Amino acid sequence: AVVSTQSTGKAEVLKLMKEYDRDGSGNMFWEDFFDIMKSKMLERNPEDEIKKAFSLFDDEGTGKITLRNLRRVARELGENMTEEELRAMIDEFDTAGTGEIDLNRFTTIMTGDL
Repeated sequence: AVVSTQSTGKAEVLKLMKEYDRDGSGNMFWEDFFDIMKSKMLERNPEDEIKKAFSLFDDEGTGKITLRNLRRVARELGENMTEEELRAMIDEFDTAGTGEIDLNRFTTIMTGDL
């Protein structure tokens, strides 16, 4: 079954349930659910997912992740990180020496192409 990358609506769920209900019980086997979710995940564009993640940091839309952005995200996630730890994270990946991480560098970090 082809599953849309858009959020799954009730009609689509009912259609999938009907299609995958092998024994007429109104239930779906775990293997079928897994196959549906796997195909849904494979349809996602990794570049789009990385851009979405970047935008969670870059809440001001500057195209850069700054120390301030990193501090805010750490706080929102409940991470108790010192200023030195946050600065070290930026410094580790800031090859341009600007004190910021741009989308290209973020993509490199996220894909492991360091």
